[in-house]
Amino acid sequence: MRTIRKGSEPRSLTLHRLSGNATYNNYQDKETLRSALVTEQRGLCCFCLSRIRADGQQMKIVHARSQSMAPTEQLDYTNLLAACKGNEGQPRKSQHCDTRQGNRHLTWNPADAEHSVEVFVHFSGDGRIFSRDSVFDNELNQILNLNFSSLVSNRKATLDAFLQAFRKDGGLSLNTLEKWLKKWSGESTTGDLQPFCQVIVYWIQKRMNRA
Repeated sequence: MRTIRKGSEPRSLTLHRLSGNATYNNYQDKETLRSALVTEQRGLCCFCLSRIRADGQQMKIVHARSQSMAPTEQLDYTNLLAACKGNEGQPRKSQHCDTRQGNRHLTWNPADAEHSVEVFVHFSGDGRIFSRDSVFDNELNQILNLNFSSLVSNRKATLDAFLQAFRKDGGLSLNTLEKWLKKWSGESTTGDLQPFCQVIVYWIQKRMNRA
């Protein structure tokens, strides 16, 4: 997970919300909404950070606060996120992200404007994600299933490839680490980020703190 900075909502969503009897279900321009969400999330799922495209067959629009829990926020752009399909249609033990979450509540969500979710999220060298907050750690595992085997493997493969390049260069200066951090965090780039980029950001930040 990484913090999502919400941008301007699509005009069609604004106009729809102002019309009579507007609901999320009768909003017709979801194609534009999907594109806006995927663009501001830099092409990554809001939860697992796998690659998503603005295609209804490959991703889903989700509510950070579910429609059942917060019906008045169903058309609130700050409450709308883009997520992967999370093995939709598979047994529950194999599902992850919103498909696994359903209507259950999360203590922190990546678009929370007041709290940076990175503060509560950590990564281990074997690709696992965890939180030192016991409640949120349980949510990462039981509600989002972010330590599902394929996600752990993908995070570890991403980190291993990065570390191989790091070791090949024989160690890098703090200045170079800062440049890499800006690249992997998206600060110095535009467009899509690399899938599972946050595990690299986390590693670089730890390395810089020891420098």
